[in-house]
Amino acid sequence: MNAVAQLSAGLSALLLIAVFPLEAFLIERPWVQRFLGIEPNGLEHVRLWSFCIGARNALAGLITLTGLWFVNYGDLATGTVVVIVGCSYMLLASLAMGVADLLGFWRPRGGSIKGTLASSVLPAVALVAIAVSG
Repeated sequence: MNAVAQLSAGLSALLLIAVFPLEAFLIERPWVQRFLGIEPNGLEHVRLWSFCIGARNALAGLITLTGLWFVNYGDLATGTVVVIVGCSYMLLASLAMGVADLLGFWRPRGGSIKGTLASSVLPAVALVAIAVSG
């Protein structure tokens, strides 16, 4: 696995892990709401989902980092598969956020564009780099 794939996958994983405490524990703070592009109305109704999404994202990040560890210190083939699975989850979950916005589930509509782009570019770059490196 080449350096571009490893760097992109690793950065994407670290970003998801870093955002976990915001989604899971600090969602009621105005600066977190601005950062995540969400409105505070009805926040008490989405805390469960916010926590679960944050936890799933952190797990995807940890899984991807585990795959990178295998790539560099264990079995290359196994590590590559684990990184592909982790990055695929990250990319598809990010695209689902964009689809939810298109369906009008995001308030305000269009509010997920920044987050969707930020969370989809790095795993997409990693997956393309893995594909072209053979």
